[in-house]
Amino acid sequence: MNKYTWFVFNLLVMMVASYVVVQYFIMDGTQAGLVQMKLMVLSKLSAFWYIMLFIHAATSVVALVIGPFTLSTKFREKNISRHRMLGKIYMIGILLGGVSGLYLSFYATGGLVGKSGFGLLSVFWLISAYQALNRVRNKKIQEHQNWMIRNYSLTFAAVTLRLWLPLFVLLFGSAHFELSYAVISWLAWVPNLIIAEIVIKQNINKRQHRKIVFK
Repeated sequence: MNKYTWFVFNLLVMMVASYVVVQYFIMDGTQAGLVQMKLMVLSKLSAFWYIMLFIHAATSVVALVIGPFTLSTKFREKNISRHRMLGKIYMIGILLGGVSGLYLSFYATGGLVGKSGFGLLSVFWLISAYQALNRVRNKKIQEHQNWMIRNYSLTFAAVTLRLWLPLFVLLFGSAHFELSYAVISWLAWVPNLIIAEIVIKQNINKRQHRKIVFK
């Protein structure tokens, strides 16, 4: 990833993280757009739903912001102890964010398609985190890094979701919002995962090329 792409990538991360923090933890989170959208369909939301929402928002933001540091090769090489510490915090964020996200997916807008999209996102988020953790415990560092790329591509769904939403509203209007949201529940993470696989493949090819050059 070149410097310009990395800059845009991190700028989007910080913008979305700041937006979530302001909306849910500085302003009245119960008046957030997501909550108001739910109240248009459901007459009342349980206290437990609100608790899970705020847990999901807080832990997902932590994972979103920490992720780029855990993926940075330069940061890892210069700060291995900090890398490990941030990695542990990141994993806790994924655990809490994934479990709360799975619960919230049962209430997702967009019918069964929307529920399935966000539900599978949470499941794959948790599974990929476990795979990354398992690989590093077994000293399979390269495989660990590959799984972390996959995992963060799913974490980045917090960003892509908010890029797709205004575009769909602009193109199809608010009258078709439920259908749009059902589609976005998949668009928010499936393309991210495909891009992650492309990046992993490119990294493998680069390493193989270096081995050939230095033989």
